Amino acid sequence: MTSSKTHRIVLVTCGSLTEARRIASKLVQGRLAACVSSLLGPVESVYRWKGRVEKAREVMLVIKTTQSRLAALEARILKLHSYETPEIIVLPVVAGLPKYLRWLTESVTKNK
Repeated sequence: MTSSKTHRIVLVTCGSLTEARRIASKLVQGRLAACVSSLLGPVESVYRWKGRVEKAREVMLVIKTTQSRLAALEARILKLHSYETPEIIVLPVVAGLPKYLRWLTESVTKNK
């Protein structure tokens, strides 16, 4: 394993599989993400929204990207997402397989 200071995992929940697939495709096509995995659960989210406790069945996206692409990734998700306030959580990648991390970086680099 190689340590990483630049790679990120971004978690995003979507209201439907159709929306999740559309967002995933747009992010990869735009080189904002190297790969987007959908956790097809669905996951059940319990949260407080506008003073009420809500429950929702959602699809979780696990997005692999780099620090340098985060701002553009966030802007694109906000444009594509149906939620007023979508979940966008960024986690650092501590380490990974060197070949995979190189591929990830190359996949989100423009003009490759």
